[in-house]
Amino acid sequence: MKSAVFLDRDGVINEVLTERVKFVNKPKDLYFLPGVPEAIRKLNEHFDYIFVVTNQGGVGLGFMREIQLQKVHEHMVNELKKQGAIIHDVVYCPHKPKAGCACRKPGSKMIEDLAEKYNVDLPKSYMVGDTDTDILAGKNAGTKTVFIGDEEPLADATFPNLLTAVDWIIKDSKLN
Repeated sequence: MKSAVFLDRDGVINEVLTERVKFVNKPKDLYFLPGVPEAIRKLNEHFDYIFVVTNQGGVGLGFMREIQLQKVHEHMVNELKKQGAIIHDVVYCPHKPKAGCACRKPGSKMIEDLAEKYNVDLPKSYMVGDTDTDILAGKNAGTKTVFIGDEEPLADATFPNLLTAVDWIIKDSKLN
């Protein structure tokens, strides 16, 4: 079986709710956080797959169309690829925040579906996110979890950004 790192998008890969951008509704609104391409390149060297799993309730709420979201994701994947950072698949929950669907994090359906599709061993994989719902989704799926931010007691580890988390993820994965 394969190993993977599942990454939340907003707040882990790109800016959101900053002075420069409130929400990412168009490709031009996507600004990578510092060190993200380098972090993903390092992860590519040690894991079979890097996935993005993201709640995008703005689609269900009518703030953007699904085709716009797909264009944002194509742009993100292509820009990272230009820097040698490979994202193997991007999945999203387009439903309204209170829709009660199984795919919206903290639900683990997005992670579990990717694991089934790509033959991923979830206990040897990691979910990285910046909210408790990301951490709960990882826990619910059976991955190890890494919180990006100040503190999240449920997470296996906490770091200020993705780049600083990478060395711990790689080191921890070798202990499995």
